[in-house]
Amino acid sequence: MKQFKVGIDLGENEAEPRQFVECAILAEKLGFDSVWFGDHFMPWIHTGGRAAFVWSVMATALEKTERIVMGPDVTCVIDGRYHPALIAQAAATLDNMYPGRVAIGVGSGEAVNEAPFFINRLGRWPPWSERIKRTIEGVTLMRRLWTSTEYITFEGEFFQMRDIYLYTKPKTDIPIYFSALGEKSAVYAGMYGDHLITIATPKRCREAIFPNFDEGFRKKGGDPARAEKMVLVNVLIGPVEDALKKLRAGPAGTLLRKAFETADPRKVERLAAEVSDEQILEGFIIFQSTEQLGEVVKSYLQAGANHIAIGTGACPEVIKKIGLELLPWLGR
Repeated sequence: MKQFKVGIDLGENEAEPRQFVECAILAEKLGFDSVWFGDHFMPWIHTGGRAAFVWSVMATALEKTERIVMGPDVTCVIDGRYHPALIAQAAATLDNMYPGRVAIGVGSGEAVNEAPFFINRLGRWPPWSERIKRTIEGVTLMRRLWTSTEYITFEGEFFQMRDIYLYTKPKTDIPIYFSALGEKSAVYAGMYGDHLITIATPKRCREAIFPNFDEGFRKKGGDPARAEKMVLVNVLIGPVEDALKKLRAGPAGTLLRKAFETADPRKVERLAAEVSDEQILEGFIIFQSTEQLGEVVKSYLQAGANHIAIGTGACPEVIKKIGLELLPWLGR
């Protein structure tokens, strides 16, 4: 493994499905290590008006590329939209065709994606304490399906399956990147994931998220030095005031915790009015030069990250600028 990896996160909003594929092709040509796609039924915010089915997009992007690793950031195996057995099958099928190039980001979910399905099934949107248990159990079931050489019966608190077998197996070990925004989830990420995804600041990564992930990793008898600590860094290029204006129009609403419990993208968008400039500048990196962005990336590497995913959106101009300027600046 290289000393550190640099990927891009294309999100799920604003672009037609084919543009995401074209951005993945561009990312590979420019030398990025990974490309990540948002996995949303409805997008975080209403403005932009797009939310493609990521598994269709990923299949096409994998076919059109040769080397780059890609996956959802993140998918939810909590039996809202997806039963974990179906995600196990989907991921195994892709890895069977494109071995070693498929990664799975998992998380406990947000209401804009999952609540409509849970309301239909359960009549309620489960609290985080239940969703994280569902995530852990879903990941456990997926791993058993990928590795079992005979029929299995699974008896969990949330998932029960009898006499099942996954016939199309993955050709390689599919890595699971476990999302963690808080200290508790960071411990779970270490215990049940192969790698970590977070959006925390460098200071919070260094002082809380990474140490808790390492603690969880050791609890299962693993060496955390072998794991990737991936940080998603959302970026905008241009003058600060212009960027703030754009973010106040909607995307900044995703910075609030209550956004994860809000099922309507229009309401998430309106939450942006409650976000301060300071919160925006902490959650999004607004830069005018490669050096500025490079210093932010270096601060994460110094905090212990070894995989940086830059949230460009499906914007070829931004991806090209970062690929041609930042990667050489970082010595890549």
